[in-house]
Amino acid sequence: MHKVAAFYQFLALNDPAGLAPALRKFCAARDVRGTVLLAPEGINGTLAGPDAGIDATIAALTKGDFGIAFTGLELKYSNAEAAHFDRLKIKVKREIITFGHGEADPLKQVGTYVAAGDWNQLLSDPEVLVIDTRNDFEVTMGKFEGAINPGLTSFSEFASFAQSLADGKTRKIAMYCTGGIRCEKASAYMLGQGFSKIYHLHGGILKYLEEVPAAVSKWQGECFVFDRRVALGHGLVANPSAYVPGVPPAKP
Repeated sequence: MHKVAAFYQFLALNDPAGLAPALRKFCAARDVRGTVLLAPEGINGTLAGPDAGIDATIAALTKGDFGIAFTGLELKYSNAEAAHFDRLKIKVKREIITFGHGEADPLKQVGTYVAAGDWNQLLSDPEVLVIDTRNDFEVTMGKFEGAINPGLTSFSEFASFAQSLADGKTRKIAMYCTGGIRCEKASAYMLGQGFSKIYHLHGGILKYLEEVPAAVSKWQGECFVFDRRVALGHGLVANPSAYVPGVPPAKP
């Protein structure tokens, strides 16, 4: 088995291109593979490898060994079969999660975080509008009870969907995604558009499935992940058989 670390942090990076070579060399020396995106707004990645290699990489990121300390990483660990990723890719991008609306800046503002243990209570409020910010094919595999599916084919379409809700800018809105990163961008955008009561699941579906027992869960189905595991259930247990016809799993 390999240890898998999924992580992100919105943090101002002055020189993401300068950070990339050192991180690439460090991971390669420890047989750590996967993908890391670097941008002026932060870092987003999923890496897998031997326990020691993953632990060393995360420690180096948080301590600042590459010139900046990522002390606020939103980090989740899970397990996968050996050779989970074929290669290592460190990429420099405009955004660590593509949205295409510059006013959506989580470094300036985000919605109210809701811990996984408090999420059920929020969902039980009949006044709350629950929105899944993921792509349509992800929602078909699993979602929270009563959640709206905006029918997105890409995350950048969420801005148009948000505009369709403009008449309800004072309503409580609760959003969620796989790991939390899309909701941070979406909440920043909606606050900038005048919505006033925006909440989002801290750590995303994966944190909820990790911490909330199945017996009291309001999650229905499984959570699609963009790697060879295909889908995860409660306890972050993989279920590769949950493949959606017509939707090829992302290449690790």
